[in-house]
Amino acid sequence: MPTASENTLFGMGNPLLDISAVVDKDFLDKYGLKPNDQILAEEKHKALFEEIVKKSKVEYHAGGSTQNSVKIAQWMIQKPYKVATFFGCIGTDNFGEILKKKAEEAHVDAHYYEQSEEPTGTCAACITGDNRSLVANLAAANCYKKEKHLDLDSNWELVEKAKVYYIAGFFLTVSLESILRVAKHASENNKVFCMNLSAPFISQFFKEPLMKVMPYVDILFGNETEAATFAKEQGFETDDIAEIAKKARDLPKENKQRPRVVVFTQGKDDTVATVGEKVTMFPVLDIDQNDIVDTNGAGDAFVGGFLSELVQEKPLEGCIRAGHYAANVIIQRVGCTFPEKPEFD
Repeated sequence: MPTASENTLFGMGNPLLDISAVVDKDFLDKYGLKPNDQILAEEKHKALFEEIVKKSKVEYHAGGSTQNSVKIAQWMIQKPYKVATFFGCIGTDNFGEILKKKAEEAHVDAHYYEQSEEPTGTCAACITGDNRSLVANLAAANCYKKEKHLDLDSNWELVEKAKVYYIAGFFLTVSLESILRVAKHASENNKVFCMNLSAPFISQFFKEPLMKVMPYVDILFGNETEAATFAKEQGFETDDIAEIAKKARDLPKENKQRPRVVVFTQGKDDTVATVGEKVTMFPVLDIDQNDIVDTNGAGDAFVGGFLSELVQEKPLEGCIRAGHYAANVIIQRVGCTFPEKPEFD
């Protein structure tokens, strides 16, 4: 089996500093938040960020969906270091320095586009029980520029070095042209391009950019809620998750050498994946509800575990098993954090 080498995995997305705190229902109501959701911050949420940092137990973690996933993939692989490359935009500020330090500690080869007009992006994780409501203030993350970063020869060389690419749907709100350049490169060179539906609002309000990228998607990830919204927006006329997976698999595709694989997680229920013409269910690892600390990052962790095996060209079943393992570890901890070493064989 091939082992992973430096820069085999390429991720590009919104680098955010996660600010997580346990809040109460009044806090959610005050800012019009659902207990379990992901949204982009609006004007009315500005005060939320100031209020949440004053909470008694605030934790800061390097975050952003794609960055979390490549970090987990690197953790699962352990060595060599820098198997994962990450591109995204940060500000020239304290939060930006923290993100750089955290990426380095995680042995991810992060190449940030740094600019001073906007501060580093943040994501407030408002935790109530085992629910988490995420409010992302993209700020600098929204300023990623293809021509100022991705197109530079030294950076594009890192793209060319990779064999597997992963970009969360969240980045569709930032730089469609960057995603398309990477996706087309993968497709033309028969490499693996993976994408995530990421949140219901992506399928609803960024449908056009999402469907421009879809023909290049070899592996599509999502959870049950995102899958249902995607199906509704695409007019699939079914709420059966296995049927949605099949219909998503059969959407037009550029690189005919690789049939599209669709993988939908469903929390504690079986993960659904298309395997050729069939749809297969993969049970997740059992866990006592009392051991669940924070489900924030479970989806990112699943993808990270999956990618760690994918870059080593392991079969789909092994990739899903690694995804389930990583998600199981992450939900027993606060934030998208992990112990020193994985115990996965």
